[in-house]
Amino acid sequence: MSEEINTEDMEQMQEKFRAVQEELGGKISRTDSFDINSIKTVAGIDLTYWKDENDKEQAVCCIVVIDYKTHEVIEKKHFGGKIDVPYMPGFLAFRELPLILETVKLLENIPDIYVFDGNGYLHPRHMGIASHASFYLERPTFGIAKTYFRADKKTDYTEPSPESGSFTDIVIGGEVYGRALRTHTGVRPVFVSVGNNISLDTACNIALDLTDKESHIPIPTRLADLETHVMREKLRSQN
Repeated sequence: MSEEINTEDMEQMQEKFRAVQEELGGKISRTDSFDINSIKTVAGIDLTYWKDENDKEQAVCCIVVIDYKTHEVIEKKHFGGKIDVPYMPGFLAFRELPLILETVKLLENIPDIYVFDGNGYLHPRHMGIASHASFYLERPTFGIAKTYFRADKKTDYTEPSPESGSFTDIVIGGEVYGRALRTHTGVRPVFVSVGNNISLDTACNIALDLTDKESHIPIPTRLADLETHVMREKLRSQN
């Protein structure tokens, strides 16, 4: 965990972070800024955490870039370091963004789209990591979460029908925040939400295009998730 922060400092930090989220949240575009037929490469992004020998919280970000049509891996990059922001519900992006941006700097192939293992618009202020990071990445983004996040603490989702490709929208206060999507028949759904500069329909179509028989999780984020476990063990052994 990061250095201990007292309650007053935590509240001030949350107030500052909330102001940033509210400012950026009004700039999110949920329409496509591109032609889906023009997509050549897609990157999956994921992070994992651990504590070092001094009980300090560390994390590693992994990015895997693949060819959209062939699903071939083009490159993998990672960056690890100390986490300086404590965990606060609703403000995860402020913990993860520094490592994400450092990892992006290492990429030799800038992808057309970034896909996050997490949420975007499905967030109390529509500012999950997929949305927040988009303002720094300057590419369309969306999130695919393996577990459901209740953005308003009350609204649950309705299970889609069992067939592959079926979905139900997650509606809060009359607004669609995200979608429960069945990527394989009979398996649990994933939760797709817009990050920025992409429509929910297109995000779901891309997710389905990138899901193979190996898993119900789309290839880019699945590979990024697997890579984080490999790199975590490697970095832990170096400490």
